[in-house]
This record gives sequence, C-alpha cells and structure tokens, in this order.
Amino acid sequence: MYWEKTYGGRDAFPCLVRTILSQNTSDVASQPAYDGLCERYDEPDRDLAAALAVADRDELAETISAAGLYNQKSEMIQEAATWILEEFDSAAGFDKYVTEEAPEKVRQTLLSIHGVGPKTADCVLLFAGGQSGVFPVDTHVHRIYRRMGIAPPDADHEEVRAVLERDVPAAKCGFGHTATIQFGREYCTARKPACLEDPEACPLADRCDQVGVYPETGEVVDPADAPEAE
Repeated sequence: MYWEKTYGGRDAFPCLVRTILSQNTSDVASQPAYDGLCERYDEPDRDLAAALAVADRDELAETISAAGLYNQKSEMIQEAATWILEEFDSAAGFDKYVTEEAPEKVRQTLLSIHGVGPKTADCVLLFAGGQSGVFPVDTHVHRIYRRMGIAPPDADHEEVRAVLERDVPAAKCGFGHTATIQFGREYCTARKPACLEDPEACPLADRCDQVGVYPETGEVVDPADAPEAE
C-alpha cells in the first residue's frame, strides 16, 4: 500500500528542529512553522545553529507559533542550538557526529538535550543518520501495535520500540515507522478505526487482535484500559 522511502541524508540539526516543532501537534501545523523558521534564519552563508542560538526569543517564538507550545519550543530549540555550538562548533559538526558515531551513543547524546525524548532522538537517527534498525515510536505506532496485539497492551513507548526493533528486520524499521503513521491516519485512527463499522474495511483485519476496539458496542478504549480476554 505504501511506497518505501530512502532514509538518511537529511541534515541533522534541521531534522532535530523539525522534530521538536512536530511534538504534540500535526504536520499540518508544524510544517508552516518550520518553513517560516527556515525562511527567517536559514541563510546560505550562516550556520543555522549559530543563527538560532542568538535569535531574539520572542521573535523566534512568534515565527514558530503555528506549531503550538511556541514558548517552550523556542526555548528548546535555542538551548539545542547553543549546546551544539559548544559541543560540535557548528551544525555541520553535529551532522558529522550523528552520521558517523555509533547509533546508541548518538541516541544517548540526543536524549541528554532538554526537550529531546526517545521519538525525537530516533527520528534524527533515522532521517538524518540513516541508521537501520531504528523504529521511532510516535502516538500512531504506540497505539497500533498494542491494538494489534504485537506489543503488550500496557507497554509504554520504549517497550513498544523494543518489541519492534527486536522483531522487525533492521532494513524495514524505517519503512515500518512511516507506513504505520500513514496507516494510522487512514485506517487505525484513535477514536474511529475503520474496523469499528466494517470489519473488512481494514487491510490488516485478519492480523489484528482489536485490543480495546469493540464493534458490537462502538466503544474504543486505550489497549491498556481494555479488560483481559478470558
């Protein structure tokens, strides 16, 4: 159903900024914020991290306001930019580190940055570093694989990631991430999954345990809140 993409090749710092902007919002909201940020601060003869580190905080917040939580996100972006300059001298130095160092070392480094959680770190590893075997867990991935019965119903994001990175071939993890997001938007939505009204409407119906989905009553709950099957 979904085309497999090529992963890696993106510059690491813009990827980090883009992922921070996407936190707790949709691409529809975060993309204009990212485009506006690049238009204002990403100049050909200037390092983006250097530009953002000294940017006026209120101006930066206004620029990314479409992404929501703009005060917090502007602070996180500036702190990340300042840290990258201190540790790697430039956005280019950070990009070299992300692409050449061992993935687990890079992941732990990214997680030390204020505002960077597992999903953000893994997205940088996947889309900038091109690392195989990395399966970022966003809200769609977390919901779908517990709903399908592949991960335990009460698994947190990290536990779902561990299951997927263990069982999915390394070369397919990146594709699994992006395809699952698309599948979650089109079929396995949080409140009205396709199977709720028509069991045959979902292309994965024959592989899904429907944990927390009850077509008989029209009820949908988080898999962690679903009663155990007898």
